[in-house]
Amino acid sequence: MHRDTRPIPEVRELTQRERELICWMLEHGQSQHAAEYVKQVDRSSVVSRCPCGCASIDLAVDGIAPRPGEALDVLGDFMWSGPGGEAMGAFVFAKSDRLAGLEVYSADGLRTPDWLPQPSELR
Repeated sequence: MHRDTRPIPEVRELTQRERELICWMLEHGQSQHAAEYVKQVDRSSVVSRCPCGCASIDLAVDGIAPRPGEALDVLGDFMWSGPGGEAMGAFVFAKSDRLAGLEVYSADGLRTPDWLPQPSELR
């Protein structure tokens, strides 16, 4: 059986929690220019979500979404622990100088994060 790996369209505004998390990750990001992207958050919207069931989202800025295949620029990459001690990761990224998404993932393969962490959980 073939599993569809294409993003699931979901056009909507960012939730307050998504907005706060992305801003925190940009303000504390490892990339020298991560904080410069904070000004794009208010102009961003969700355009799709991951088909695997995780809480990852793809973004558009001013209604413009990146094209598939564009290079990823990781702006902030963090770890956190799930409720059972599972190792989780989260990163915020840009493509072609536009904020493009928030990715959450399992770092140990024990549990897919179908929720977003609180900024206070990130390290």
